[in-house]
Amino acid sequence: MKHRIVILGAGYAGAYAAGTLGRRLSPADTEITVVNAEPDFVQRLRLHQLAAGQEIEAPMLADVFAGTAARLRLARVTAVDPERQVVTTADAEGGAELGYDTLVYALGSHGADHGVPGVAEHAFDVAGRPSALRLRERLDGLSGRDGGGSVLVVGDGLTGIETATEIAESRPGLSVTLIARGELGTQLTAGARDHLRRVCDRMGIAVREHTAVAAVEATRVLCGDGTVLASDATVWTAGFAVGPIAAASGIEVTGDGRIVVDRTMRSVSHPNVYAAGDSALALGDDGRPLPMSCASAGYTGRQAVDAIVGRLTGREITHTKLEYLGNHISLGRRDGLLQLVDAEGRAKPKFVRGGKAARIKAGIVRMSLWATAHPTFGLPRRRHRLTGAPHVSVAKSAA
Repeated sequence: MKHRIVILGAGYAGAYAAGTLGRRLSPADTEITVVNAEPDFVQRLRLHQLAAGQEIEAPMLADVFAGTAARLRLARVTAVDPERQVVTTADAEGGAELGYDTLVYALGSHGADHGVPGVAEHAFDVAGRPSALRLRERLDGLSGRDGGGSVLVVGDGLTGIETATEIAESRPGLSVTLIARGELGTQLTAGARDHLRRVCDRMGIAVREHTAVAAVEATRVLCGDGTVLASDATVWTAGFAVGPIAAASGIEVTGDGRIVVDRTMRSVSHPNVYAAGDSALALGDDGRPLPMSCASAGYTGRQAVDAIVGRLTGREITHTKLEYLGNHISLGRRDGLLQLVDAEGRAKPKFVRGGKAARIKAGIVRMSLWATAHPTFGLPRRRHRLTGAPHVSVAKSAA
């Protein structure tokens, strides 16, 4: 009987894992299924651009997995039962169960409302393609009316900054306000913060610092200090959270629902379950949790693949580098910031700004898409056969 590998989610981590496992393992021994709700690959790094009105590439997952042994199942994941080793899915035809021997959990994250009233009902977000398209439709309506409209972006993290600047540049007829809970750009060095403020001034973005949002309504935002701000479209970018499926399954998770894994991305409670991307609490080489990001998805996805292949084929398992080097921030299409960080995650004095930073960020985005769409590039054509007993020893870090 073939070893059944099921991969949940086809984002940056899941798509890479599915394509690479499908090329590295022999189809004579393995059956690889990736479950995803959409037929195409979503460039989450660029959803703020999609919302602002730009077109972004969306390769079909069937094409991504072509030439590998991985097959795509279009469905939503509704539950995982690690004791029975079964995943429950739902699609247009109803529900079904899918058994597995090895599970890769890569369902990613969604926007976190932090319990603020009205966010779910009235706010837009750019955490997923459907929600980004809903925001785009709303902005289209505002741009087409006399006097434009007001857009409030809540959240001063990287997503909030990128969303506010993208909308302001792409739709100059709209009034954009960025609401920061603290000081804008606290994760940046002083020089980078100054550049960010100059960009906001140039684009006409109003910045409200030290402002907490108490509630979101259909046409306004209520602030903690009693201030009321009119809003034709409120965009919520105040953090991300993972879904409840892993926690409900009995797999050991953190307080925020991320799966607790060892150095090889293996669940500490269920050894035939691996987690990658935003779904995993992965500790970097500096001992700090990796942030939810595309880069972290790449590192953790590669480590999970190496561990699975090693254990199933009796090969040595190498350690993929798990590092967090800095923040790459787009400020519209022609400006940006590249902020390096130290081992403690603190901003280094050195940063890159302007057009050069924008080109670097664009290159990173192109490289991420290419690597995801070509997961088997450079891999040997010979696929590994499985051994009878999985190998469990772990080698030292790879060069």
